[in-house]
Amino acid sequence: MTQSTNGVLVINKPSGLTSHDVVHRVRGIVGQRSVGHLGTLDPMATGVLPVVLGNMTRLAQFYLKSEKSYEGVIRFGVATDTYDAEGAPAGPEQPVNLSLEQVRAAAAEFTGQIEQYPPPFSAKKIAGITAHRLARRGQPVDLKPKQVEVKQLEFVSCDGKQARFQAWVSSGTYLRSLAHDLGKKLGSGGHLAELKRTAVREFTIEESHSLEDLEEAKDAGRLDELFLHPRLVLPEFPAVVASGESAARIRHGAAVNLPEFSQAGTVRVFAGQRELLAIARRVAGTLFQPKVVL
Repeated sequence: MTQSTNGVLVINKPSGLTSHDVVHRVRGIVGQRSVGHLGTLDPMATGVLPVVLGNMTRLAQFYLKSEKSYEGVIRFGVATDTYDAEGAPAGPEQPVNLSLEQVRAAAAEFTGQIEQYPPPFSAKKIAGITAHRLARRGQPVDLKPKQVEVKQLEFVSCDGKQARFQAWVSSGTYLRSLAHDLGKKLGSGGHLAELKRTAVREFTIEESHSLEDLEEAKDAGRLDELFLHPRLVLPEFPAVVASGESAARIRHGAAVNLPEFSQAGTVRVFAGQRELLAIARRVAGTLFQPKVVL
């Protein structure tokens, strides 16, 4: 691989690694520094972590408020200071024997637009200091509630102590806080025991690859096969193939006329089927100005 590798990889993050750890591993495998990710995933969690390489890192601005889907397990009977299984118990464990109906009834309060407090052990900043640093020092963590949207929260099973769920949430939603708050609502306490992210917008678990897959593909000289087809990126924007002259202008950041897309606000401009040249926005009539040149 060369320093000019551009593309998107969907990594199936293993538990125990931070999102930055994954980026560091990918940098080492592909042999380039220009690597980033599209949405932090807690170390305990597994699943979809989209990773962008080269010029594709410029697309990160379009994923700042991405909706995400998860599946996971909440354990009732004990809350923890981190709101997940890695934290210290916040008190003695209570005996619980909850029914699926009880959990579903209590969870109804946590769907739709809700106000949610981030966990004290989080990356939120207070006066320039991350909350988790204050929490580890035993200092007070005064976080403000934030409005988030839980578009779907479905509990599919419960064995009395643990309940398995599927969720679809807006950007900024903490599933750890949801587990903690649900445990409080039920009077039993609770924490997030398992979490797997199954999608970040258009990126899904079905098209993800492990870091081991990545290493094996690199050794076999077929790393390019693991990159997501560029046509699958930002599918909400119409795609147009630019002619030779228009493509040349776009490469230099110049505006071009795209008459067939006079009704579109933003388009993806390709050279051929695979090379994504730019994301362009309509400025007037059929004239489009590149917003991001790749």
